[in-house]
Amino acid sequence: MLLCFFLTCLSFLLFIKSLPLKPLPLWAYEMRLLPHWFWKELSFFPIYKVIKNSLCTYLFSIPSRMSLKKKYLSKIENVEENSEMSVLDLPELVLECILERLPPGALCSMAGVCSSLRERCISDHLWEKHIQRKWGKVIGQAAYREWQWYLASRVGASNLKQNKQKSIIRLLSFGWSLSWIRSKANDNNTQRNSLPVDSIMSWYLALETGRFWFPAQVYNRENGHVGFMLSCYDAKLCYDPHTDTFQARYPPHGRRAIAIENGVQWERLRAPPIDTPPHDLHISDCLNELCPGDHIEIQWRKNKEFPYGWWYGAVGHLETCDRNATHCRCHYSETVVLEFNQYTPGSRWRLAAINRKDHREEGNEVDGFYGGIRKLCSDQEISMWKQLWPTDILE
Repeated sequence: MLLCFFLTCLSFLLFIKSLPLKPLPLWAYEMRLLPHWFWKELSFFPIYKVIKNSLCTYLFSIPSRMSLKKKYLSKIENVEENSEMSVLDLPELVLECILERLPPGALCSMAGVCSSLRERCISDHLWEKHIQRKWGKVIGQAAYREWQWYLASRVGASNLKQNKQKSIIRLLSFGWSLSWIRSKANDNNTQRNSLPVDSIMSWYLALETGRFWFPAQVYNRENGHVGFMLSCYDAKLCYDPHTDTFQARYPPHGRRAIAIENGVQWERLRAPPIDTPPHDLHISDCLNELCPGDHIEIQWRKNKEFPYGWWYGAVGHLETCDRNATHCRCHYSETVVLEFNQYTPGSRWRLAAINRKDHREEGNEVDGFYGGIRKLCSDQEISMWKQLWPTDILE
């Protein structure tokens, strides 16, 4: 029985060896180099399943395209050579649709396949969607300006470095081949400039890797310190991709050093809703509209050396008002009462009053200084503040 099994296996091996197998086409090997998780990402979309199954069927059906008749072998090879295709042979609209649905990691992988796909995969219109989807909540106009300054500083440093390189080249040209030195310098510049620094993809990667510090605002700074409860302060932030959190650097308060907070969660961040620097007074444009019950944010700082923070409050009634909606005339008064109900009744932080007609920074060194006001009209903003409401009333 063993001899029979051995003869059967030997006959089968000799038969397989005699078959004229054709090697896989070059593009098939290129597709095998794509990471496995890339195909996993594609499987979420029906159109990708069709393309994926078609490509796999083509790849694994090639070995079965064997002929036992040698007189037809050359014809079959010619047909198969002419039938070779690549992803770039797909219709432009189909390819664009696929690239639009790829996640950032897959786009980066596709950009490394060839120069043609690279030009498509680094297009700004593809990365604008990704940066808006992940970073739109925390970056605004201030972050974009910071990015432009960051690029300008890099360009300035690059020009300075190139001038130094030219000086070194002049010195070395007496003993070395000038053409060789210049070729090396050009090669280095080409490698560094492989991705346009002003592209949206470059900005996304700078944010994603934590190389770029951007301005944003943090709710309940310093891990919810009681002194900053229901406030929102400006900070410079850096993303940590390993923990999916941020490091925050707060501006110095007077003589106090820069405060640093680690592990800031996404839900505690927002893009600045208005374009006012933290040390500048916001010019209020909503004072004539304020009525009891309105939700507001107001600038407040301890003294004039400190930056402003935005504090949550509500518009209240005057002492002379009976709080009856039918008889209330508080919105006609020049005085606007602001309530901070997170503080206990009787607390010096519970109430504040401002002049509707001529409001500027008001306050003193004891109670602090109240600045500009912005009325909250978005249910999402109001809901966010309510989620941050302290469990215990503050003193």
